Amino acid sequence: MTSPDYGLVGPTDEFADARPGAGWLFFAGTVLGLAGLMRIIDAIWAFGYGGQLPAALQDGVLGSNLKTYAWTFLIVGILLILASVLLLAGSQVARWFGFVAAALGGLTAMTWMPYYPIWSLTYILITVLVFYALARYGGRPS
Repeated sequence: MTSPDYGLVGPTDEFADARPGAGWLFFAGTVLGLAGLMRIIDAIWAFGYGGQLPAALQDGVLGSNLKTYAWTFLIVGILLILASVLLLAGSQVARWFGFVAAALGGLTAMTWMPYYPIWSLTYILITVLVFYALARYGGRPS
């Protein structure tokens, strides 16, 4: 005896028309946007910071001027948000732009490695996951 069909959509039918890897691409777009927002918040902090700089910053990757870090973080943050918007909109340019933006985001995370190593490594791991999503599922739908 079969069970009656009440017009309910089953768990496998709901996403039957979804593009393969759509979840990964949504993840990548969302993470790029959040990373961009975090970089912009870092830039705002760096522009407004008036305290004593750590001694180790004198030998930092971008020099000892915190304004240089602020401008770098602001530009990278804007690029990450733009990559997020393009990726979530489904643009084909977004894949390559996302690679560049994610690489820049990962590189800027390395600048804070001496001060926040766990957070920097987490940021780099998320960048690797974004690379995977874009490399595996970011191409043209088949």
